[in-house]
Amino acid sequence: MGETASSANMRLVDNTPKSGAFADAGAYNSDLAFTEDGYAYAGNYNGFSVYDLDKPQKPELVAQVTCNGPQNDVTVYDDILVLSTDSRRTDDTCTSAASSDLTNYWEGVKVFDISDRENPEYVASVETACGSHTHTNVPDPENGSLLVYVSSYSPNAQLAKCQPPHDQISVVDIPLDAPADASLLSEEVLFPDGGYPGGVFPGTPPANRSATSGCHDITVFPELDLAAGACMGDGVLMDISDPRKPVVTDSVQDVNFAFWHSATFNNDGTKVIFTDELGGGGAATCTAAIGPTRGANGIYDVVDGELQFASYYKIPRHNAATENCVAHNGSLIPVPGRDVMVQAWYQGGVSVFDFTDSANPREIAWFDRGPLSTSQLVLGGSWSAYWHDGYVYSNDIQQGFDVFSLRGTAFTEARKVELGEHNPQTQQTYPVRRG
Repeated sequence: MGETASSANMRLVDNTPKSGAFADAGAYNSDLAFTEDGYAYAGNYNGFSVYDLDKPQKPELVAQVTCNGPQNDVTVYDDILVLSTDSRRTDDTCTSAASSDLTNYWEGVKVFDISDRENPEYVASVETACGSHTHTNVPDPENGSLLVYVSSYSPNAQLAKCQPPHDQISVVDIPLDAPADASLLSEEVLFPDGGYPGGVFPGTPPANRSATSGCHDITVFPELDLAAGACMGDGVLMDISDPRKPVVTDSVQDVNFAFWHSATFNNDGTKVIFTDELGGGGAATCTAAIGPTRGANGIYDVVDGELQFASYYKIPRHNAATENCVAHNGSLIPVPGRDVMVQAWYQGGVSVFDFTDSANPREIAWFDRGPLSTSQLVLGGSWSAYWHDGYVYSNDIQQGFDVFSLRGTAFTEARKVELGEHNPQTQQTYPVRRG
């Protein structure tokens, strides 16, 4: 299965290689979501796959849905699946082609009915400004809706539907009893002052620090009325007590961050981990030359409603110049009394680290396949690595769908926690079991 190295307490137990319409090297695997009744939905630039996790150590691929539209980040809610399209397409169908037209094109979110888990039905599309790079589910049961915060960025004055300054997110409303009636609810301006204007890293090698013109990803914690946004040049904290009107309550910048990419709360919402996607995921940044504070996680404590920097965390291994490696998607592991996270690092592999002491995070488990090539950089590695109901599942860009086990008493109680429906960017409080 390609394993080259790992810690003694982490083991790759299964791999399902890419196949069919997703077998090509350019068909990148992307994000993951899990239904309560034991299915995983795995995004791919060419659509998404459906895995039956009834036997978690040996998942069964039960369906592939071909639906063009990178990057096809995916979420689920009850019988609804939402898919992100962040490239100009000729139309909103699953058979669309890439479009070079600057005026007449489509991008946004697609909505599927997954009441038949293995036979998703495409029922609606909603066009959103600058497309949908990622999206986040925000349940609104009081109004009978699933709200979706759509993150997109990089406006261009030449694009009719992605005009500057684009300091906003789109909010899509999907009626729970009629998902085919999904529609654009609003466009919420998060940065009325324009946000961070951008800059340049000090020292060498030179690199740009992104200006804020939209968000890359938002994580919500509905139980706590909180959200954290990774918005290119800004990391933000939001009040979502009115989920239809998110309000930024604090914003931070970091001289070492190139591109604020994603966010994860700890279990009680007193910490946020932001990731910096230096190099956009396509560069070798886990090297001695780049160092430990760039392309890393920034760990922040939430103190009196404000974000306070505590430390950086980056995998403690250097990778080859042919390995794209940087902090990417991960989730909490429900270890009682501790803050523990598993995280994808592209070709840097999968890392599990403890950040209970915010100022002194430490790695406690890891897996690394090694480079896809020793002569050239081939985009690959783990896009998303998430803990779900006793195992770590990873969607590897090139190698397929991975299942990992974590051994040892540190994870004994965590293995007993069932998360049910699980979208890592819609956090839920897991039950804290204490001895």
